[in-house]
Amino acid sequence: MALLDDVNSELATINDDLPAAMVAQAAAMFQFGGGLRQTSSKQVVLFAQFDSLEAAKWLHNAIVNQFQHQAQEVAKRQPLHEQNGAKQPKFDAVIKSVRRKTPQGQIIQRYNVVVDHGAMGLAVWLGLYNPRIHRVVRGLPPEIVNGKIPQIKAAWRGAFMAHGRISDIGTAGYLEVICPTHEAALALQGAAHRLGISAKTRQVRSSERVTLRDPDAIERLLNLIGAPQSAREWTGKRTDGEPRGKTNRLANFDDANMRRSAKAAAEATEKVRNAFEILGDDIPPKLRAAGQLRLDHRDASLEELGRLADPPISKDAIAGRIRRLLQKAEKVQNARQQGL
Repeated sequence: MALLDDVNSELATINDDLPAAMVAQAAAMFQFGGGLRQTSSKQVVLFAQFDSLEAAKWLHNAIVNQFQHQAQEVAKRQPLHEQNGAKQPKFDAVIKSVRRKTPQGQIIQRYNVVVDHGAMGLAVWLGLYNPRIHRVVRGLPPEIVNGKIPQIKAAWRGAFMAHGRISDIGTAGYLEVICPTHEAALALQGAAHRLGISAKTRQVRSSERVTLRDPDAIERLLNLIGAPQSAREWTGKRTDGEPRGKTNRLANFDDANMRRSAKAAAEATEKVRNAFEILGDDIPPKLRAAGQLRLDHRDASLEELGRLADPPISKDAIAGRIRRLLQKAEKVQNARQQGL
């Protein structure tokens, strides 16, 4: 999916000046890309896998260049009695290229970011592990969920870079993130709501997903998480693709629609003409003017009739006047029949 590559490449160029936002993005990238793992040798590692090399490089750079410095500064600011002689934290991360073959025989390239030395410390630092209760966080850390809007945007950015999907040209529009747990899906859905975007959780086979299908919501989310160029590209593809997608449907129903419209216009014209004959001169000026417009422009839509009125009125107003004209004629006709 070329557009997905474009989105990931654009997002990978963002380096947020807010440290908390960088932490939120990295936490989401690990949570949705892999998480804490235990190797065959019982070693705990922090792991994330990406389709995009740029995404892997962003996370690697954040660990070795940003978080290392931040963690050391935090450690330095701790009172001596709280340090207990502990060494300043050190995180080591590597990028590993992995190739695998699909059941269809296609070779897929993946990029793993692996933290072995200091993995548990980094997981605690990112909020992915709660040391007080000795438990892995299954959703997004509370510091992110309840954080500021830049953190929410960064978390969505990280989740999408880790396991996001977006439709390309010629397909039904959607944007979704495959989630590792139900808790992660609910957290990401809540984060979308904080951005004013409606997202739905759904289960596809054995995976939880957060999905957007509204075109405007997808465009807005791409802009919010930092991919305005891709948002314009996707919108352009959607705009170009929609007429092509509708061509066959329009061709199939065009003749039928025209026949129905012509029939409805003929019936409406005949009803108005009959109302004029029944009412004679006893017609309020506004109702007469609306009926005359219907007679003079039998193929025009209600909206067009409203624009032709003097002064112009809405299509609801012109429809209401024609309806009252027909109702008045019906009452007069019924009264005459009862009088007979």
